[in-house]
Amino acid sequence: MVAADSEGPDDPGVRMFRRECSIPLRGSAAALSNNLSVLQLPTRNLTHFGVVHGPSAQLLSAAPEGVPLAQRQLHVKEGAGVNSLLITQVHWCVLPFRVLLVLTSHRGIQLSKDKLDHPPIPAPIFQMYESDGSIMVYWHALDSRDASSAQAVFARGIAASGHFICVGTWSGQVLVFDIPAKGPNIVLNEELAGHQMPITDIATEPAQGQDGVADMVTADDSGVLCVWRSGPEFTLLTRIPGFGVPCPSVQLWQGIVAAGYGNGQVRLYDATTGALHIQINAHARTICVLDLAPEVGKLLSAAEDTFVHIWKLNRNPDNGSIEVEHCHGECVSDTQVCGARFCDPSGGSFAVTGYDLAEILRFSSV
Repeated sequence: MVAADSEGPDDPGVRMFRRECSIPLRGSAAALSNNLSVLQLPTRNLTHFGVVHGPSAQLLSAAPEGVPLAQRQLHVKEGAGVNSLLITQVHWCVLPFRVLLVLTSHRGIQLSKDKLDHPPIPAPIFQMYESDGSIMVYWHALDSRDASSAQAVFARGIAASGHFICVGTWSGQVLVFDIPAKGPNIVLNEELAGHQMPITDIATEPAQGQDGVADMVTADDSGVLCVWRSGPEFTLLTRIPGFGVPCPSVQLWQGIVAAGYGNGQVRLYDATTGALHIQINAHARTICVLDLAPEVGKLLSAAEDTFVHIWKLNRNPDNGSIEVEHCHGECVSDTQVCGARFCDPSGGSFAVTGYDLAEILRFSSV
């Protein structure tokens, strides 16, 4: 059964958040989906922000009041005498025993650990760093031998699942890396082949020890979703067909797959069966990012139409059906929103980036 719900972009809805002081950027945000990563460090009373700007990733640390305390830039180098590659995504991966910062790019992947004066790297597609971006601990170059001369070779879509980090690629494969508790001995554990089109996004949630529970979902440029169970070997549980529209962003919460599409729709599926429960005409243009506050089930959607919406997800205890309530709408005037994230697991605050916008906008609950 599909329940239709709509909250038009011209109706900002109930206001539950107020705008706070913004955080300045050295360069504006690139027009990339999911172009904001947030890492909260409650013990140090800090929040890290990561934003892509062309060939560099801007990393900022800020105090609760939004005052920037430190800023650094990371670049992915192809080799001596070659210009920096364009970065496609920056994302902090929180693992059980460590936090790594992952950069993906056109032609490669990396992870880091100390100073940034590492030697030139031949065509990396992604890199992994220690959480502050100071030390690179791993890099990986994609095999492009099967790509035609007209195809772009890139990595995109990053997520942590247990002690694994998963990275999507241009070919539709998802690379699964086994991450040790410390050190650089990172191993490519598996290559998942559930997609025929480039991966756009990957989302995970802890399975909490439940066998057979879906804990990862991947999306691609055709709108196809694949739902997986992680483990020593990842298992494909459900494949949700696309409908000719890209799915730039996806989330997973308590057995609910939330997918944001290029036509402005948010669709909620059952992760076990793939059944469509709710279709929300949430935005007037392409949705660039979804995010979830796992403690309360708040879903954030942001799009090219300048709007950010907050939704509340619930499961009806009587029949298990999924219910959605619109909580807040925020217009970022004259801005193509390209990134947005909750800044805490309870959804009490969120941050927003926009194309050609040289600042991170901050909002907190009223």
